[in-house]
Amino acid sequence: MTRMATRHVTAAPPAKGGAAPGRPPGATKTKGPMDKDERRRARQSRRWQRDVRWSPYAFVSPFFLLFLAFGLFPLIYTGWASLHQVELTAPTEMNWAGLRNYTRIFDDDFFWNAAHNTLTIGLISTVPQLLMAMGIAHILNYKLRASTFYRVVMLAPYATSIAAASLVFVLLFGRDYGMINWGLDLIGIDPVDWQGDKWPSQIAVSTIIIWRWTGYNALIYLAAMQAIPQDLYESAALDGANRWQQFLHVTLPSLRPTILFTAVVSTIGASQVFGEPLLFDANKGASGGAEHQFQTLGLYLYEQGWVNQHLGRASAIAWTMFAILIVIGIVNYVISRRLRASS
Repeated sequence: MTRMATRHVTAAPPAKGGAAPGRPPGATKTKGPMDKDERRRARQSRRWQRDVRWSPYAFVSPFFLLFLAFGLFPLIYTGWASLHQVELTAPTEMNWAGLRNYTRIFDDDFFWNAAHNTLTIGLISTVPQLLMAMGIAHILNYKLRASTFYRVVMLAPYATSIAAASLVFVLLFGRDYGMINWGLDLIGIDPVDWQGDKWPSQIAVSTIIIWRWTGYNALIYLAAMQAIPQDLYESAALDGANRWQQFLHVTLPSLRPTILFTAVVSTIGASQVFGEPLLFDANKGASGGAEHQFQTLGLYLYEQGWVNQHLGRASAIAWTMFAILIVIGIVNYVISRRLRASS
């Protein structure tokens, strides 16, 4: 057997930089299609990062711009104007008055009359309103036919214009031609001057507020009732509790935070009542009747600022009302903390 010699061929070492022939010195690297795609993706990535970072601020900026223009600036300006003697006819001519506008307010009998009227109208409208809303929500919480229709009907007064509702109630409470006095005459009661007397006029204004806001609060109570676990009602029924006892011992304790919320919101709304008494006045003025019998703080503010044109005093009244709202908020905070601690 003949041994055949094997020839070993030694490969040349690869050139520096790879198997491809190297670039001559001074030559520049050419950009291929992949390099262009990479640059485009890098630009898109940077735009995407900027979009993710700044888009949320752009989305919420309209609110803050509107708040600065129509919320914060008027608040600061009225606070500064309340320390000056300034008239609406010349708002740039300010004379320093210090706290004189505030001291004049507390010495003004019309201010205390408006504060008393605001308190009484608030009580007359808020308490029956929340009680009726609770009862309506309790009825709607049961399985009824066309329940969605009833809920829409409950919300319809809230969607109605204040002007339209007030004008309708002015016709209902007319002294000589109103339907309310016509019904009272059928049962032998003399006609009532709903716009001229103090208590009848406040009851009439409160009726407008009750009509507009009862359905709104009823839907809030209904939503809270539907969030109560059914196991609580089943346990109460097994213990022999009837529907009234279930309402007292299950529904009401579960609704305490919601009741507190609606009470605070209704109180704040009552302290700012303006449209209803303004349009209920027969003379369509800001005096709240011939003897200021149903003039609220909102009407008193409007009368001082836009009728008497005392911008400084009106600003002081506005800040006084703002302080009252702060006190209401503090009371709400204290009560809510105690409720959470007790529960």
